[in-house]
Amino acid sequence: MQDAQDAYKSGFIAVVGRPNVGKSTLINALIGSHVAITSSRPETTRKAIRGVLTTDHAQIVLVDTPGIHRPRTLLGQRLNDIVDESLSEVDAIAFLLPADQEIGPGDRRILSRLRSQFATKSDDGSFSWKVPLIAVVTKIDELNRTQLVDKLIEINEFAGFSDIVPVSALEHDNLDEARKLFIDAMPEGPQMYPEDQISEEKPEEAIAELIRGAFLEELDDELPHSLAVVVDDIVYPDEVETEEEHEGPKPKVQVLVSVYVERDSQKPIIIGRKAEHLVRVKKRLRTPVNRIVGAKAKLDMHVKVAREWQSDPKKLDRLGF
Repeated sequence: MQDAQDAYKSGFIAVVGRPNVGKSTLINALIGSHVAITSSRPETTRKAIRGVLTTDHAQIVLVDTPGIHRPRTLLGQRLNDIVDESLSEVDAIAFLLPADQEIGPGDRRILSRLRSQFATKSDDGSFSWKVPLIAVVTKIDELNRTQLVDKLIEINEFAGFSDIVPVSALEHDNLDEARKLFIDAMPEGPQMYPEDQISEEKPEEAIAELIRGAFLEELDDELPHSLAVVVDDIVYPDEVETEEEHEGPKPKVQVLVSVYVERDSQKPIIIGRKAEHLVRVKKRLRTPVNRIVGAKAKLDMHVKVAREWQSDPKKLDRLGF
């Protein structure tokens, strides 16, 4: 029988912060695999992606939330709604604050939101947290030691965090300490997912996110922010009874994809000259998509126009938001 020290722990941690502070990069680094797309562009994450971190004595589900921001479109409002839903039943919160940036209005807005939901205010004006609130100071490789000490003091004064952990996800610096803090913050509980499962996403969602991430890397500043990707279907070939009955190469899994933009003028940007962008994205994703579907796959991508979809409720529903 396990004693209290060895009791298995499990739970959910919401990873919050302003857009583009490194939430996806941190989750990928902690899990050791690519479960959330990363980009230098803000508002890359549009869904609450759940990465599963399993150790011998614990299982943590890391919820990568879209960055909390002032919504300018209906899509922006729905992204904020996703954050609300992600925060509704978490056991701890990781609040990401980049070491190389000043604490700003966006951070204060997030802190106010967290306090309203997860803290009680005392008569003296101080706040006590109902769940552990861990400050994760990211991008510490950008500062020298003196600058980092000053930044940690500033962040400690910003809010009454349960713990503060400085990390560099890109340099894999201090990630073990972050994992330990996250596990310590979890309640006792059972293992929720198989040991080898690292994400809660369906194959269609995972492939759609991979494609959007690949376009973000391929096109960088040219990419319309209004890009959306939907995997319409994954068509597996009929199983062949025996190898002898099947002549020629084994048919591939067909992955049917619609790539949406808001204006006709944006289609050539996505497609590229002589379809070069589509070709490069397909080539880049060949191995990861094969891995997701468990066989050799062919991406069949079509670029379509859904006018003003970011502000159209019906189109947002159809595109999965």
